[in-house]
Amino acid sequence: MVLAHGLLVGLVVLAMAGCAKPPREQAFEPYPRFTQTVSEAQAPRFAQPSALAGRTLKIASNADIRLAPGEVVLTFDDGPRPDRTEAILDTLDRHGVKASFLMVGHQALNHPQIVQEVARRGHSVGHHTFTHRNLADASPAEAEREIAAGEAAVAHALAGSGLSAAPFFRFPYLAQTSLLRAGLGEQGMVILDVDVDSKDYYPESPGVVTKRTLDRLEERGRGIILFHDVHQRTVDMMDGFLAELTARGYRVVHLVPGQPDPELVVAGR
Repeated sequence: MVLAHGLLVGLVVLAMAGCAKPPREQAFEPYPRFTQTVSEAQAPRFAQPSALAGRTLKIASNADIRLAPGEVVLTFDDGPRPDRTEAILDTLDRHGVKASFLMVGHQALNHPQIVQEVARRGHSVGHHTFTHRNLADASPAEAEREIAAGEAAVAHALAGSGLSAAPFFRFPYLAQTSLLRAGLGEQGMVILDVDVDSKDYYPESPGVVTKRTLDRLEERGRGIILFHDVHQRTVDMMDGFLAELTARGYRVVHLVPGQPDPELVVAGR
């Protein structure tokens, strides 16, 4: 599922046309995948330590994502989007926590400076296909091209910055097939599933989104939370949501690529 550098010119043209049209089949050739994140020594420390900040969890597979009661992972899909992504970054900084951003390829190509800013602030950058296509409705070959194009676009947006993407992926609409999931796992990709869906894509008030998310989190007691950094309601609710997590004693875990330390593995998820 890797692409050649020659693909990138075609991706830029496609991105300018929006997300309605998938990449053309003939555009795809081998391209080297970037799988390393910026090291902790390289990343500037924007965020200050806080009561909400939990551990950094190194993961090499889905099996490594084991959370203790009270631990949550913040994830944001579909960006980057000007103003909104940066506003969420500022809020995360104020609360001293890190998140994973699963980016749509054509958005990454349109806004590479934001992609780089997300990584520069120490967050994990993964991918979310090129056009946000429902892969369960695509042929295996089409799905592989869509995934590979998104991965290449995010890598291209980070090129030259000294930063690189994490091998993290999420299926659009959470729609997957066992074949695709197995294939991605064989290639070392970590698929970020969802335990708590904020459903912030519904046209509701920030207060409604906050309450629904907290209620579902309280039912589970831990888990990976899904947000989208393209909605203003998500921007508006994030500060209060994180403050409430702090008040309720939750800790935010930051997922990064790497082999986990056996002594730090938490069982029970």
